[in-house]
Amino acid sequence: MSSSQSAPENKTRGAGLIALLIVAALVIAGAITLLQRAAAQRALANETERAAVPVVAVVHPVAEKPDEELVLPGSLQAYQESPIFARTSGYLLKWYKDIGSRVNKGDLLADIDTPEIDQELRQAQAARQQIVEQVQLAKSSAARWQDLRKSDSVSQQETEERSSAFQQAQANLAASDANLKRLQELESFKHVYAPFGGVLTKRNVDPGALISAGSAGREMFDIAQVGTLRVFVSVPQAYTQSIKVGMPAAVTLQEFPGRKFEGKVARTADAIDPGTRTLLAEVDVTNRDGQLLPGSYGQVHFSVKYGVNKVTIPVNAMLFRAEGPRVALVGADGKVHLRPISIGRDYGTTLEILDGVTVGDQVVINPSDSLEDGQAVRIAQGKPGGE
Repeated sequence: MSSSQSAPENKTRGAGLIALLIVAALVIAGAITLLQRAAAQRALANETERAAVPVVAVVHPVAEKPDEELVLPGSLQAYQESPIFARTSGYLLKWYKDIGSRVNKGDLLADIDTPEIDQELRQAQAARQQIVEQVQLAKSSAARWQDLRKSDSVSQQETEERSSAFQQAQANLAASDANLKRLQELESFKHVYAPFGGVLTKRNVDPGALISAGSAGREMFDIAQVGTLRVFVSVPQAYTQSIKVGMPAAVTLQEFPGRKFEGKVARTADAIDPGTRTLLAEVDVTNRDGQLLPGSYGQVHFSVKYGVNKVTIPVNAMLFRAEGPRVALVGADGKVHLRPISIGRDYGTTLEILDGVTVGDQVVINPSDSLEDGQAVRIAQGKPGGE
């Protein structure tokens, strides 16, 4: 009896244990599923947060050697250059000097035939002679009337009329003399002379061509003084304090390899051009042998020592902002720091930076316009640009 009762009790206990194990297994499985879902959500959140941080490529600025010589492009121009226009109208009779001719001050360049001026001059000379006769007659008449007035033979009014006629004749003679002098000067302008010594660079007229007086007419010649040349150079603002009047300079040209033409700084504009942020300077170079040609392009060498540690960065690292040029640096905290820079020379693919960055900085290349100061970024692995 007791054995038959214990058997159902054992079965009941075994069934309860199995149920308990099943429930425990379900609880553990549920807990594992919840943990897996939580881990997946955390991983997704981390990946989403990681994807939200922009990836940037960085480079380090490259240090430049200290300046010992400043080389800038320059344009060679004649010391004096002037177009020559006719001062009187007519027809070109003959020219005596052609392009390339070296002339001295006062050399005859051309003759102009001026038939109208010649005729006016002859008329003015004849008119003056008539007025001279009138003056002599008015003078003698005024003298006679004054003598007659002493004996009351004529009235005072008649005497004053004769004196006034004499004064008017004198005034007419003065006007005639002025007109005659004007025509004589116009007549002298039929001969065109060199205003200063130099070389003729242009001749635009031929015999028989109609010549009009003044700058509204055709330019006859162009003369340039080339014994000394002016070399104009634009000096960046960062170097203006090193350029002084009187300091030596040298000019080199591609067609004269290895040769330097010595000169000196003659003058500067003493003002920065707001459009280019440069100072216009003039270097005078002696050109006695005439080898240097006006209009040529050359390189101007200044011996300067500029005490600034300069670096170069790629040109695509610069940001253009309303506040001025900036670069984006990645700091040790992994955040972007926008820093203003001072630009020196532009080498095409790289820029010379005088202030704002150092060789140890991490400069972002191809920065996005949306980058903001303090924004977190990640630095791309490997060489920038996929090199």
